[in-house]
Amino acid sequence: MLTQTTTRVLEPGDLGAALAILESDPVSNAFVTARVRAAGLDPWRLGGEMWGWYADGRLTSLCYSGANLVPICATPDAVRAFADRARRAGRRCSSIVGPAEPTARLWRLLEPSWGPARDVRPHQPLMVTEQPSPDIEPDPLVRRIRKDEMDVVMPACVAMFTEEVGVSPLAGDGGLLYQARVAELVGAGRAFARIEDGKVVFKAEIGAATPQACQIQGVWVAPEHRGRGLSESGMAAVLRYALADVSPVVSLYVNDYNAPARAAYRRVGFREIGAFMSVLF
Repeated sequence: MLTQTTTRVLEPGDLGAALAILESDPVSNAFVTARVRAAGLDPWRLGGEMWGWYADGRLTSLCYSGANLVPICATPDAVRAFADRARRAGRRCSSIVGPAEPTARLWRLLEPSWGPARDVRPHQPLMVTEQPSPDIEPDPLVRRIRKDEMDVVMPACVAMFTEEVGVSPLAGDGGLLYQARVAELVGAGRAFARIEDGKVVFKAEIGAATPQACQIQGVWVAPEHRGRGLSESGMAAVLRYALADVSPVVSLYVNDYNAPARAAYRRVGFREIGAFMSVLF
């Protein structure tokens, strides 16, 4: 038992305590919870370390340190401790992302040594729903992507990622990791699209999934088809699949400056309950 305030890398034996914290906010923590439920706390399987902050011997806050740096239920004291550890280790992540308030604190402490960032998105509304809007009819042509359709869907995935993040996922390793992630979602039945004449018109994925909540990501409409309401009917279709097959609560987060997307998600049945923040390197 730890008897003072301290931070350390969690081990497989800490899994129960870590899950208790993660599941205390199943919507905000869906991404990390899904990884931990699948891989445990072994860093090799998890794809990163899970740092724990202890106050008076009790685990109270977490921080996932992998391809992303993600503060979880992090108090101000925990954020300072996580920032110290991250500063000593040096930047290994491609982004810092998480609930807006602790993420902003973390970035303020890390910016002098890690900055400048390529992009900072300080307010990304977090939206949820437990039921679809009766006003939007799901697109009957949106369906699960088959494994033999990877060549069809990958150009759309690359276009979406490049638009959203500002860099191509093909950089560095030629897109091997990104393609593997898309293939994983397709294989799990969590990638959806409307395909016409061999091209993707609309697509979205259920990225993180736990028994409590799941998160939709990668929403994209081909440029030549925008303005026709396909994002709304397409999202209604994906939402129907998600609620029926995955989790009772569906979430997503969106850039605050993307007013059309926020309005479309509200029409589909989502409501805003908080905000995320992303720092991109």
